[in-house]
Amino acid sequence: MTTSKNVLANDVEIKGSIKFSHDLIIDGKIEGEVISDGSLTVGENALIKGEVKTRSVIIFGKVEGNITVAERCELKSNAILVGDIAAGTLAIEEGATFMGQSQVGKKADSKPALGAPKL
Repeated sequence: MTTSKNVLANDVEIKGSIKFSHDLIIDGKIEGEVISDGSLTVGENALIKGEVKTRSVIIFGKVEGNITVAERCELKSNAILVGDIAAGTLAIEEGATFMGQSQVGKKADSKPALGAPKL
């Protein structure tokens, strides 16, 4: 079985929800919800305005909205995220901009644990 990555190029603009099942690279503008059981890569030229709910995400561009991922969320050095993160694991490179709250751990989609430190 071959796995190919689908790409939305930087000249693509979409208003509305996007659903996909494997891997997707977005380098364009999306205004709406992005939902998947797969992996999402937000390219350097990308702008997503809306919620992102995927298995994992790597962000090089800009996201304005909350992110919920079952596994890993990575913010690369030029990434800008304005919104909250709920993820199994979180990696933020030096230079990335993150304005919001994060909830990291195996139970990222449930209530925060008692006594958890507030950031």
